[in-house]
Amino acid sequence: MSRIVKKADEPIQGLPEPLPPGEEILWQGAPSLKPLLRTAFHAHALLAYFGVLLALRGASVWEQTQSALATSLAVIWLAPLFLLALAMVFAMAWLTARTTVYTITTRRVVMRIGVVLDLTLNLPFEALDAIDLKAAKDGSGDISLRLPARNKIAYLHLWPHARPWRLRQPEPMFRAVADVAAVGQTLAAAVGAVSATQQHAPKDERKAAASFEPGHAFSTFHEAAL
Repeated sequence: MSRIVKKADEPIQGLPEPLPPGEEILWQGAPSLKPLLRTAFHAHALLAYFGVLLALRGASVWEQTQSALATSLAVIWLAPLFLLALAMVFAMAWLTARTTVYTITTRRVVMRIGVVLDLTLNLPFEALDAIDLKAAKDGSGDISLRLPARNKIAYLHLWPHARPWRLRQPEPMFRAVADVAAVGQTLAAAVGAVSATQQHAPKDERKAAASFEPGHAFSTFHEAAL
């Protein structure tokens, strides 16, 4: 897993301010670079695509010149451009993993995302409709958080921490998390505990807990505290 970086202005690693009294951090993590490159940035597909282009270029020059030297030069001239493009993709993935912190507390999910501009996405458990988990063979995977239809966060604000192709109703997502099954169990247990507590709460408190608004996704903990 990528090392989590604490920023100078953070009172707690990955969080913009201290948690409310009684709330505790259960888990923190960040995307793992290798699966992030594969699933979010499609590095393997890009590598294959550039390889095909180089092969086609070489075949075209060979057909025209029948010269091994001309064919080699044609491929060599293009290769640095493709390597530069792959290096840029790698750098973007590395920065994404480096600057991201996913947090699960006893009351909410917090996502610190953004390479150039930091965004803190604060989602109380009561604001979640469903949680979906997708695991890969290596144990890494994604956890997407489905929000009610009335709550919508712009897809571009979230990417690459968004479930692919859910453009009309974007879903925030923990991307390329190591040991995703264990993380999913931690989140499910925490959500279940809050849900059980809410069932025994007075009706007015349950109604207030369900009144999450889209703008609160980037608000402070105390403004969104339930």
